[in-house]
Amino acid sequence: MAAILTSLRNTVIAGFVLAVVLFIFYYMVMGYSADAFPAFFLRWLHVISGVMWIGLLWYFNFVQIPSMPEIPDDQKPAISKVIAPLALCWFRWGAMATIVTGLILAWMNGYIVETLTLGIVGGTASQTLLGIGMWLGIIMWFNVWFVIWPNQQKALGLVEADADTKAAAARTAMLFSRTNTMLSVPMLFAMVSGQNL
Repeated sequence: MAAILTSLRNTVIAGFVLAVVLFIFYYMVMGYSADAFPAFFLRWLHVISGVMWIGLLWYFNFVQIPSMPEIPDDQKPAISKVIAPLALCWFRWGAMATIVTGLILAWMNGYIVETLTLGIVGGTASQTLLGIGMWLGIIMWFNVWFVIWPNQQKALGLVEADADTKAAAARTAMLFSRTNTMLSVPMLFAMVSGQNL
């Protein structure tokens, strides 16, 4: 067991193997629906991606940003040179995977137009809620890729910038990250209520 849990790669592989075992169990008990499985599988990938994205968003805002003033200056390079760039990589690609799988899922289920138009084009109340969640997610994705990441590159010294530019970029990235944290709450409410109310 230690060989699995001491390696992140092995741990993730084991998680997927357990998911396959659960699928086989479900298949044996309930049967397989070729019509339902692709949408289910995509929704599962959408949720996994979203957990990665929003989990890291909340890590940055609830843990890393508030902790930075407490970290001695000589230890801060460990955050800015090692932890933050890797976390931002998973953060960006988690956002991308969430948006892509969500849009494909809405298309596969036949409600992409209704949700993106917020129910104006023949949608239901639940599709309107899903649409609100989708648009909040799209805004958040845009912030990640086109505001937070470019500014974090400057703030972390991954691209060349003077001290004033770095400070301004760090503040901009933080404010947009906080914006996304704020938007994540109604986004998740809209997504869950649109599926369940």
